[in-house]
Amino acid sequence: MPLQVSDYTWQQTKTSVFISVPLRGVSVRDADVFCTENYLKVNFPPFLFEVFLCAPIDDENSKAKIGNDTIIFTLYKKEVAMWETLSLPGVEKEMMQRIREKSILQAQERAKEATEAKAAARREDQKYALNVMMQIALFSFEFSFCFLLQGECRHNFSPKTRFNDKNLEIEEEERKKIEDMKENERMKATKELEAWKECQRKAEEQKRIHREEKFCEQEKQIEEERKKFKHKSHTRISASRNLATKGRNSENIFLEKLKENSIPAPRSVGSIKINFTPRVFPTALRESQVAEEEEWLHKQAEARRALNTDIPELSDLKEEEKNPEWLKDKGNKLFATENYLAAINAYNLAIRLNNKIPLLYLNRAACHLKLKNLHKAIEDSSKALELLTPPVADNANGRMKAHIRRGTAFCQLELYVEGLQDYEAALKIDPSNEIVQNDAEKIRNIIQGTELKS
Repeated sequence: MPLQVSDYTWQQTKTSVFISVPLRGVSVRDADVFCTENYLKVNFPPFLFEVFLCAPIDDENSKAKIGNDTIIFTLYKKEVAMWETLSLPGVEKEMMQRIREKSILQAQERAKEATEAKAAARREDQKYALNVMMQIALFSFEFSFCFLLQGECRHNFSPKTRFNDKNLEIEEEERKKIEDMKENERMKATKELEAWKECQRKAEEQKRIHREEKFCEQEKQIEEERKKFKHKSHTRISASRNLATKGRNSENIFLEKLKENSIPAPRSVGSIKINFTPRVFPTALRESQVAEEEEWLHKQAEARRALNTDIPELSDLKEEEKNPEWLKDKGNKLFATENYLAAINAYNLAIRLNNKIPLLYLNRAACHLKLKNLHKAIEDSSKALELLTPPVADNANGRMKAHIRRGTAFCQLELYVEGLQDYEAALKIDPSNEIVQNDAEKIRNIIQGTELKS
């Protein structure tokens, strides 16, 4: 589920709105901007910024600038007025969904209209070019036909002189005339086509210049309004500073007079002895966590005393094998040699001896993960989290491991939402752990990809 961005800022004038959205270190290439006259959305996974504007804007002329890890939107209002709020107040989920769907439909219709307009312009160009080429071809055909008729007439009425040199010269001259006329017509049609293209280009250039001039005027107005606003705020700050300076000066004069009137006597020398309270936990003492720390120490002491020796199978074991700590160390060594089944047996016996030690459940959950016993891994991790209460600094590492192992088991069962919740809980314990951050980011990407496919 994407994280909503709430630390954005916005300013306004009578004609424009300026919104500054922090990218929070996300690459600009991953940001997707969607804007209509009543809705603005920026999707830069895993973050999402969206606002339902309280009044319509000119989304075609509005623009966005990216710099210093921030996107700055300049939105031009359709109506010249000051807004009371940026977004619509009291918008319910159903209304949000309707606005989103309406915005998507508007964007699709606008894209369709633009595509149809481009296709129509392309068809007009092709049609005009085809007409010109057909005129050239028709003109060539007419002249060729006339030339053939003239040759046929000469063949019928002067057969004796057809092969004379004079007749050949006349035919050559007529052929050249026809070729020249054809070339002239072709050049004329080409010039007309080029002139039409030039007119189209100039018209587009004029439109572009007009748009740029309009933008420049709007930016000048915005800049002037910003300067006025800054000047007013600067004037207020200067006035408040002057008042503060006056107050300080009078206070300094008063203090100087007091110093002149009364000079204190020298202080007497003394020594203070300090004894530090013994501290079990590695962190500094906090009054708000004293009760939790005492409860945790009490639970640890009870866990060390809670030894169940009334098990029939223990009669054949050595004395050291009846110690849960020795069995835990034995299981750790077996886990290191990848003998996971034997390690589980060692942890099972240790848990039967003392079921109040959370590390036994944590280590057995790791073995179940290696053997793909995912449901058992989830059960052991949950049991470890139950025993690792209340949350204090001494059990923070164990709680983080329990969340990670349970989250890993959930993800391998394709329960990515539950897995992400455990990874986020682990990040709350250790926010600077880059490995957990990267794994959580991968899970978010998988969840978002699944939602898009569905």
